[in-house]
Amino acid sequence: MAHYAKLGINSKVISTLVVDNNNCMDADGNENEEVGRQFLENLTGWPLWKKYSYNTRRGQYYDLVDNVHTLSDNQSKAFRKNAASIGMTYDENRDAFLGIKPFDSWVLNETTCMYEEPIPKPTITTYTHNTQTYYWIFTWSEVKGTFIGYKPETGETDFSWTWNKDTLIWEEDA
Repeated sequence: MAHYAKLGINSKVISTLVVDNNNCMDADGNENEEVGRQFLENLTGWPLWKKYSYNTRRGQYYDLVDNVHTLSDNQSKAFRKNAASIGMTYDENRDAFLGIKPFDSWVLNETTCMYEEPIPKPTITTYTHNTQTYYWIFTWSEVKGTFIGYKPETGETDFSWTWNKDTLIWEEDA
C-alpha cells in the first residue's frame, strides 16, 4: 500500500489516503509516485498529493515486527523524514513533512524535521516520596520559557515547580 498526503494552502496536510500499489504502477510495473498522484487527482479532482512513508519517523525508518515498530537496519527506506498527518506541512526545499510547531519559541531540528523545545528537557525526571520513586509530571511553559512540573503522588495537582535551566534543578514556585 502507498500512502499519500493531500496538500492544501501553504502545503498544509489536510488529509491522508492509502492507495493500492496497483494504482501506482507505471507501464514497466514499477511503483511511481506520479502515477499514484494522477490516480488520486482523477479519483478526487484534487491535484496536490505527496507520497510519504508510513513507517518513517524523525528521519528514521521502522519495521513493523509483531505489531511493534523496530528501528530498521535498512535506512534507505526512510522517506520524507516523517509520516504525514493532518496539520503537518510539506516542505519542498527539504523534501520533508515537518512536524507541527506547538509554540513560537520551539526550533526546527533539521535532522528530524520536528520542532523541539529551545532548551534541553529536565534531567531530573524522578523524585522520592515515602521511600518510593515516582516520575515528575512536566510540560513546556511558553510564558516562563522553561518546563513546569508537579509531583502527583504528594497530592499536588497544579504545576507549582519550575525547571531552572541554569542550575538544572526543580525549584518550587514562591
